[in-house]
Amino acid sequence: MAQNTQKQIAELDFRRFRRLRSSEILRDLVRETHLRVGDFIYPLFVVEGEGIKNEIASMQGVYQMSLDILLKECKELDLLGLHKVLLFGIVEQKDEVGSQALNPQNIVCESVRAIKKAYPHFLVSVDLCFCEYTSHGHCGILESNQSQNPSQNPSVDNDKTLEILAKQAINLASAGADIIAPSASMDGMVRSIRAGLDGAGFANTPIMSYSTKFASAYYGPFRDVAQSAPSFGDRKSYQQDIANRKEAINESLTDEAEGADILMIKPALAFLDIVRDVRERTLLPLAVYNVSGEYALMQAGKNAGVIDYDKIVLETLVGFKRAGADIIISYHAKEVAQMLAKSKI
Repeated sequence: MAQNTQKQIAELDFRRFRRLRSSEILRDLVRETHLRVGDFIYPLFVVEGEGIKNEIASMQGVYQMSLDILLKECKELDLLGLHKVLLFGIVEQKDEVGSQALNPQNIVCESVRAIKKAYPHFLVSVDLCFCEYTSHGHCGILESNQSQNPSQNPSVDNDKTLEILAKQAINLASAGADIIAPSASMDGMVRSIRAGLDGAGFANTPIMSYSTKFASAYYGPFRDVAQSAPSFGDRKSYQQDIANRKEAINESLTDEAEGADILMIKPALAFLDIVRDVRERTLLPLAVYNVSGEYALMQAGKNAGVIDYDKIVLETLVGFKRAGADIIISYHAKEVAQMLAKSKI
C-alpha cells in the first residue's frame, strides 16, 4: 500500500508541460506573448523634392521618399492598420550647427503638417537630433576647437546642444508632431526639452526618449538612408558604451526622472538583457528600436536562402515583446502587418 502511494506521488511530481501544447487552439489559449499591429511604429525617411523614391541598397525595401510619395505610402500604411510613424528628414542644406533643424518650413515640419492633415488619426513621432542636419554628421554643436582639428576625437558641446534641441522640439511640436523622440544622447536632454515644451505651451506633448542608445555597429545601413554618417571620428564620446550594463540602466532611469514619458532601448537584438533590466525597474511604457543592421541581416539571410525569413522575423519580434518591450520601432512593420492580415501568427 505504501509503495503504491509513493508511486502516485512520484507521478504527480512529474509535470507534463506538453499537455498544454497538444493543439494549436490550446497553445493559443495559454500563449503569454502576442504581437499586434498596434505594437509597431514604422520609420519613414522624407527628402526634399518631388517624385522621389530611392531604395537604399543596404536596406532592401526601405526608401527615401519625397513628400508626395510619402503621402501615398501613408495610404498603404493606413490600409494595413499601421497608424504610427517615426519621421526622419534628409535636407540638402547642411551646416556646422544644423540650422535647418530650426527652420519651421523644413521638410520634416512640412511633412508633419501634411500627414496630420491627410491622416489626422495617425500618430506622428519625430526624431529629434542634429546629425541629419549638420555638415559634420555629429549630433550637436561641436566644441569650438573641434572643427579646426577634425583629427581629434570628436567632442560635442553638450550644453550648447541642449539649447538648440529644446528649440528644435518646439519647432516640431508647433508643426503638429504628436511625440518628440530625442536621440542625440546628450546629458540632460530630456529635462531641457521638457522645460522648453512646457514653456512654449506644449505641456501635453509626450517625450519618447532614446534613453539608452548604444554606440553600436548595427546602425551602419541607417546612416546610408539618413545620410548622417559622421564625416570624422565616431559617436563613442556621447553614446552608451556597449559593454556597460549598469550605466545603461542608469541612463534610462535618469531620463525617466527628467520627465520622459516613454523609454527606449536601441538597438534591440544584442541588448535584450538591458531591455529586461529596464523593464524590471520602470512602470513607463518601454520601446525598442529594431535597427537597420538587424533588418539588413534578416534581408541578407532571406536573399541567401539560408533562413525561413517570415518565421525568423516573427520569432525575433516576439523575443522583443517577451523581454519586456511594449512598443517596437521596426522596418519589418509593414511585412508583419501583412502576415497578421493573412493569419500567419
